[in-house]
Amino acid sequence: MQRVDGLALRRAALHNVAMLRRTKIVATLGPATDELDVLIDMCRAGLDVARVNFSHGAVEDHLRRIELLRTASARAGRYVAILGDLAGPKIRIESFVDGAVQLVEGQPFVLDTALDKRAGTIDSVGVAYKELTADVFAGDTLLLNDGLIVLEVTEVEGTRIHTRVVAGGELSNRKGLNRKGGGISAPALTDKDREDIRFAAAQGLDYVALSFVRDADDIHLARELLRAAGGAGVRIVAKIERHEAIAQLAGIIDATDVIMVARGDLGVEMGHAALTGLQKTIIHQTRHRNRVVITATQMMESMITNPVPTRAEVSDVANAVMDGTDAVMLSAETAAGKYPVKAVAAMTEVIEGAETYHLSMHRPRERSNVRFSHTEEAIANAVMYTANHLNVRAIVALTESGATTQWMSRLRSDIPIYAFTRHEATRRRVTIYRGVYPVAFDIPRDSRRTLFQSVFDMLLELELAAEGDQIILTQGELTGVQGGTNSLQILTVHRALA
Repeated sequence: MQRVDGLALRRAALHNVAMLRRTKIVATLGPATDELDVLIDMCRAGLDVARVNFSHGAVEDHLRRIELLRTASARAGRYVAILGDLAGPKIRIESFVDGAVQLVEGQPFVLDTALDKRAGTIDSVGVAYKELTADVFAGDTLLLNDGLIVLEVTEVEGTRIHTRVVAGGELSNRKGLNRKGGGISAPALTDKDREDIRFAAAQGLDYVALSFVRDADDIHLARELLRAAGGAGVRIVAKIERHEAIAQLAGIIDATDVIMVARGDLGVEMGHAALTGLQKTIIHQTRHRNRVVITATQMMESMITNPVPTRAEVSDVANAVMDGTDAVMLSAETAAGKYPVKAVAAMTEVIEGAETYHLSMHRPRERSNVRFSHTEEAIANAVMYTANHLNVRAIVALTESGATTQWMSRLRSDIPIYAFTRHEATRRRVTIYRGVYPVAFDIPRDSRRTLFQSVFDMLLELELAAEGDQIILTQGELTGVQGGTNSLQILTVHRALA
């Protein structure tokens, strides 16, 4: 596995400090990123987490992109996590004999679960999900192609679902299908997903995203499968894109590690008018329950073909940042777009602008009315309260798993949080946490004075602090023990005595 060397780490640290960019960037790998130089430039432009979309491509493609990303991140001098995104039970129509058809408002159209995969016509098309007929009834509204085509169900007869076209348009092969209001009973994990979970564990991916989550049980099952495959350290991202998930949101948040606001299918099922309010609610609830949140889908869609985003896209990204999202995500913009590097650079620029000029980004948000369930949570809240009321240059957390830095990152502050850790997996994991930056550091064992001076030396070497600056240091009394953070010190940085 490629590692980040000392010089590269220095450059990465200086880059982070210069930008003070707290919100992280997730970008999807694909054909447009298959050159090493492109990936290196994406890393340098601000990539924090690389997404491998298991919905597209073969295993060989995923392997090649994972290795290429690891090489690129090492050469760019940045720690970049890898997120494997499971396909899930995406309900799709099958294909047409002669290519795309044009549906007209008012015409009848049949969805037939028994029709041959390539036998679609202007009158009917097959459906990949064979149990669909048990999930829909006369009067239901079905949405195709991200909601652009609307069908009203008039009758369900055997394997055939008779509909009337309410909103027409061009319909091509393998487009997605949703039922307005949700209610599709397909399980969250398919056989392919189970294979991909084993692949993710074997390749040492940092995160796995679970599509079309319904409730907490889906998360528990995925975690069991990861552990059985040797991937106990892999964190789970629950994608909120089903109507059912909204009703179960609190339980899903508590069961998972990360929430993704997957606005594509969520907007189709819930209605686009409700999407903005839902996004804000999900971000708020996720952070309040001490989990990490990603905002995704069509954030800079125009950059698939254009070198600059639209003003509407800039506002969309900025609003997610100001709402407190940990990360924003690029999909086709980088996977298949013409300008993958510029898309990451544009996202970086928008984030910096939002964080610089939005005053509430830097207001302290102490949680004085809650009881703490973990020692690390209590320490994190004490640290952030102190940091927000004292002239502190930086917060340094000596950490094994990164948990303490995650707790800290739930509270808004403009003070950088540095995760000093000997574990490369932890350094990659924390790249998604808002306002947290990884630093390679092995804790000296001889004395506390030696430890403090080693921390000072690292901060000075990487120019993360200057002599005379105050910092807050958190650690566990038993160093090297995961979940053992139980103390904080306020220290003044100084050089070693000659």
